[in-house]
Amino acid sequence: MPSDDQVTSLSGLGSRAQNGAVAFATTHWSVVLTAQGESPAAHEALEKLCRIYWRPVYSFVRKQGAGPEEAEDLTQSFFALLLEHRNFDAVRKEKGRLRSYLLTSLKHFLVSEHRRAVTVKRGKGERPIPLAELTAAQHSEMEPADHLTAERLYERRWALTLMEQVLRRLKNEYDTAGNTELFDSLKQLLADEEDAPSRAEIALRLEMTENAVRQALHRLRHRYQLLLREEISHTVAIAGDIEDELRHLIAVLRT
Repeated sequence: MPSDDQVTSLSGLGSRAQNGAVAFATTHWSVVLTAQGESPAAHEALEKLCRIYWRPVYSFVRKQGAGPEEAEDLTQSFFALLLEHRNFDAVRKEKGRLRSYLLTSLKHFLVSEHRRAVTVKRGKGERPIPLAELTAAQHSEMEPADHLTAERLYERRWALTLMEQVLRRLKNEYDTAGNTELFDSLKQLLADEEDAPSRAEIALRLEMTENAVRQALHRLRHRYQLLLREEISHTVAIAGDIEDELRHLIAVLRT
């Protein structure tokens, strides 16, 4: 279940993103949509997206009644078959958003395949997508909530995964620049956490002025909004869909 801080982080920065622009260059999803025949670039792009967004798929499968191990197996099998078929003509018919395409494909997969058939088909020379190892706490967070439908759980996990990806990229940038401690401090202010230190406390600990902390936070938020929009652009077909997708994700987390 997303926290109020997480919703604030996405919705607040999302609204500010209206004032910024992001270059809609050749993104992962657009590469897949425009693929002609057996395209290595399209296959690589689709595999990268699968590696990032497997958690919403896993959550949906769990909500359907599968246990943790079975859900992991089905999730890997789903992506393995998706990559093995490489039916980019079918992908292009879906157009629009990766989020919707994967959910539609997953529903068809679960209806047409029972576990034994999936296990037999799995591994036809196709390397399965390695799922990231989860801690016990993360497993607990991904347990299906009783009051949510499978579709709603999928949507929420999608939004949270996207936010996690953006924060991971942002942290990597600060780590590379040698500003890990600054990022760790400002991240708490970014999400408006209740127990977050004040700007004065951060300034004292990092030996900065409060004004310098304020400016650093402004830069962090600005970079976050750009990365957020860029990450969304990797999952939609056209630049005009970015704002709609952002509004949709905000609505999903608020309900």
